[in-house]
Amino acid sequence: MSARKRGSLTDHLADNDSFARLADQAERLGQLQALLDAMLPIHLATAARVANLKRGKVVIHADSGAVAVKLRQLGPRLAAGFVQQGQEVSGIEVRVQPGGRISQPQRKIRPKELGIRPKQSLTSLAAGLPEDSPLKAALERLLATTRK
Repeated sequence: MSARKRGSLTDHLADNDSFARLADQAERLGQLQALLDAMLPIHLATAARVANLKRGKVVIHADSGAVAVKLRQLGPRLAAGFVQQGQEVSGIEVRVQPGGRISQPQRKIRPKELGIRPKQSLTSLAAGLPEDSPLKAALERLLATTRK
């Protein structure tokens, strides 16, 4: 068996000009997506995807018409934000393309706030329940996630 030089997939793709251009475009779109995510509030960022970059225009797919309208309103601000981050962007084009991202970013869950009395009441209720009670386990999880 002959010894083959093993390299990463990226190295092999970079050896071929057309694949190298494709890899560069994919990397650029990934960078634009990261910048878009940083510029948008979470409810818009999860419903918008950078689809392409054509002649200086960033093409963004929106999950719904409502998201598309908001993105079009933000278009000049988004284009300016891309330029401020060193990207050569002349404008934004928004298209409605339902489907969403394959993996949605996880939202941070804020700890619940409970007052002293409710927390004491729940603690005493949990203490009075049998050890194998599902309600006791649920109350203990709730109390563990509340802010003090």
